[in-house]
Amino acid sequence: MIRVKRDWIIPPIRVSENSKVVPENLVQIKSDKIFSGEVIYKLEGPGVDQEPKNLFEIDDKTGMIRSKRPLDREQHSSFTLKAFALSPSGERLENPTTIEIVVLDQNDNKPVFTQKQFFGSVQEFSVPGTLVMSVSATDADDPMTENAALGFSIVGQESIPPNAVNKTMFGINNQTGAIYTRDVGLDREVVKEFKLKLRVADMGGDGLISDAVAIITISDINNHAPQFHPTSYNIKALENVYNVEIGRVSVTDRDDPGTGNWEVKYTVSHDPFGNFAIQTDPVTNQGILTVVKPLDYEVKREHTLILTVENINPLSIKAPNLPLSSATVSVTVVNENEAPYFKENPILIQVPENEKPGKLLKSSIASDPDHSELRFEISQDPEGWLDINRETGNIFLRRSFNMRSPHVKNNIYSAVIKVTDAGGASASAAVNIILEETNDFPPQLLPLSRFLCAGGSRRTPGFLLTAVDEDCSPHAAPFIFVIPDSLLSNWTVTKVNDTHAILRPTVELEAGEYAVTVWVTDSGSPSQSALSQVNVTACLCDSYGDCRSEAGAFLGSRVGISFIALIIIIASGVLLLVLLFLAVAINACGRRHHIKKGSGLLVGESEDDIRDNILNYDEQGGGEEDENAFNIDLLWNPRDAPPAPWSFYPGSGLPRGKQPLRKDAPHNLPSPTYPRRPPADPADIEDYINEGLEAADNDPNVPPYDTALIYDFEGEGSVAGSLSSIASGSSDGDQDYDYLNDWGPRFQKLANMYDPR
Repeated sequence: MIRVKRDWIIPPIRVSENSKVVPENLVQIKSDKIFSGEVIYKLEGPGVDQEPKNLFEIDDKTGMIRSKRPLDREQHSSFTLKAFALSPSGERLENPTTIEIVVLDQNDNKPVFTQKQFFGSVQEFSVPGTLVMSVSATDADDPMTENAALGFSIVGQESIPPNAVNKTMFGINNQTGAIYTRDVGLDREVVKEFKLKLRVADMGGDGLISDAVAIITISDINNHAPQFHPTSYNIKALENVYNVEIGRVSVTDRDDPGTGNWEVKYTVSHDPFGNFAIQTDPVTNQGILTVVKPLDYEVKREHTLILTVENINPLSIKAPNLPLSSATVSVTVVNENEAPYFKENPILIQVPENEKPGKLLKSSIASDPDHSELRFEISQDPEGWLDINRETGNIFLRRSFNMRSPHVKNNIYSAVIKVTDAGGASASAAVNIILEETNDFPPQLLPLSRFLCAGGSRRTPGFLLTAVDEDCSPHAAPFIFVIPDSLLSNWTVTKVNDTHAILRPTVELEAGEYAVTVWVTDSGSPSQSALSQVNVTACLCDSYGDCRSEAGAFLGSRVGISFIALIIIIASGVLLLVLLFLAVAINACGRRHHIKKGSGLLVGESEDDIRDNILNYDEQGGGEEDENAFNIDLLWNPRDAPPAPWSFYPGSGLPRGKQPLRKDAPHNLPSPTYPRRPPADPADIEDYINEGLEAADNDPNVPPYDTALIYDFEGEGSVAGSLSSIASGSSDGDQDYDYLNDWGPRFQKLANMYDPR
C-alpha cells in the first residue's frame, strides 16, 4: 500500500490585544521531511512582509511563530499567514500551510456620544410617556462582546428658570437612548426649558462611561385666550377727518409672544354706517382704531362701539372654555368749522347762445354743514358774462354770449365760483355753461360778381356759387338756393352739394350787365334766409373762352352809353392831348432860345448839355404843409420809365421855399464846379456820379447832410433845359427869375421861391 501524505491543518491561533508579553510564542510548525535532511522555515503575509509589517516572525530552524509587538484589535482584528518548508537549496518540501491569527478584544475603548449636546422640544401639558427625542453613542470595542454593550441613563436635571420644577420630568430607555416624559405638569408659562445630564457606559452599563447634555424646550400651545385690559375706553375724533388713527386698545395673552398663539385679531360691532375700522399692531398686539368714513357732528355726536378679540390660531382643547373678551369704546365727535360745499361740481348750465342778459341761470348751488352765513363771488370769468348774488349764490347772465369768443371751447364756456362761510372756510367750483347753438345769422352768397361769355360763342354756361353761414351746424348747411319767379325764365340755379350751386342762364345772353337775385335759406330751426344780388357781366369771349376786353361788355351794356357817343368822347380826348403836347413843344423851343440869350436859370454850358430831365420832387418829411412848397407838377410821358426822385430829407425845420444853411461852413461862398456833361459811355456813369458827390461834399452852400438832395441823370435830348443847373455855377443874385412867371400857374410856386427879396 502507498501512504498518502496529508497537508498540515493548524487551528486558528487566538492572541489577546494589547499583550504586554512580547515577543510571545504563538505556534510551532514541523515538516515530515525533517529526518531526511535540513529544513528551512519561512513565513509570509500581512504582519510579516506586508503591511502592517514586523508584527510576526518565524524561527527558520525550529518553525516557531512569535508576535513581535502588541496587537490592536481595533486596527487589525485578524491575520492570515502562509508558512513554507524549504530545502537548503530553496526547494519546497511541503505545500504552504495557512495560519490564521485572531486578535482577541479587550475593553480598552469607552463609549462616546455622537453629539456633545442634543436638542429637542415637547409641547406643554404633554402626557407621561410622550417621546421627546433620542440620543446615540458608539464604542470601538468588539460589538459582539460586552465591551461594546452600551447602557444609557439620566444623571441630572436642571430647569429654566432654575428650580421651577423639582420632580423628575423625563426618563431614558437604557438600551435605545430614547428620552420620554415621565410625569405631568409641563407648563410653558412655568418652565421654559430643561437641561438633562446624560451618561452612557459599556459592559451593559457597568463599564467605561461618557457624558453629554440634552436641552429640551417646552413648546407653547394656545391654551390662553387674549383678554382686554382695560375693558372700556373713551376716545375723541374730529369730524370730517378720516383715514387717521383715533386711539388704541390693549390686550394680554400669556402664550408665547410673536407666535400665532399670541397674535390677535379685533372685530368692531355696533357701527351701522361702517365709520370705524381696527387693525392689529404686529409688534405690540394693540388694536389701532381708525375712522374710515368722515364723522358728522351735526348728525351724531357720540358713537359707542363694541370690540372683541381672539387669537389668530384656534384655542387648544386644553384651554379653558371661556367667551371672547370684549371692550366698550365711546367715541366723542369733536365739532369743527366745516367748509361749505357745492351741491354739484362742476356746475352744469345749459342755455341758448342768444339768451337775454338778466336771465337767472342757476340757483341753490351750495350749502354749509354748520348752517352759517355764506358769501359768494365769481373768481374767474374771462368774458365777464356772469353775475352772482353774494348772499344767495344765484347766477345771472350779465352780458350776451358770443359763440365766437376764444374762451368758448366746444360750445362750453367755463368760469369759477367761490363760496366762503362765516368762519373763513371756503370752497370753489367750476361752472361749465353749455351754449346751445341758435340760428342767428342768415347765409351769405359768394361771389357777388362774375363774367360770362355772351352770344353764340358762349363757352361758360354757368358759374359756381358758394353759401356761407356764421352759424354752426345744424343751423347752417345744407342750404337751399332759389331764384325768384320773375327771373326763372332767364336764369336757373342747380344745387351741387350742401353749400354750392351753379347759376346759369337759360337763354342766350347779349353782351352787357345783368343783376340776378338768388334766395338762400339755411337749415336752422327756424330757418334764416337772405336775398343776394349777383352781378353778371356778359362779354365777348375769344376762342379760349376768355373775355376779349372788358370794354366789350361795357359797350354792349344795356345801361351804359351808346357806342357812337363813346367814340366821340375818346376822339375828343385824343385831340386834346395832341394839342397839349404841341403847345408844350412850341413853348419849350421858345424858352430854350430865350435862355441861351439871357443866361437864365436853366443854363447849360452848351446846347449839347440841354437834357431831357424830368425830375419828380418827392419830399420825405414835414407833413402836408411841406407838400405845398415842393409839389411841382411837371409833364412827363406816362409811357416812359418813371423819373428818378429828387428827395428832400426831413429834419431841416426851415420854411418852405428856403434852402437850409449849413452851420459848419461859411455862407455865400462860390460853389465848386459840378460836372455838367453826362458820359457818353454808360460804363462811366459811376465816375460821373462820384464827381458830382465830391463837388456837393465840398460845396458850403448846400444844405446839411440830413437834407442832402438826391438826383439822377434822366438822359439827354429834352427840349427843356436841365434842372440840375438850378443854383449851380452862380449865386442867386446872378440869376434872372422873371421868366418863371411866364410859365403859367403850374410853375407859380417855383417862381415864388426865387422871387427877389
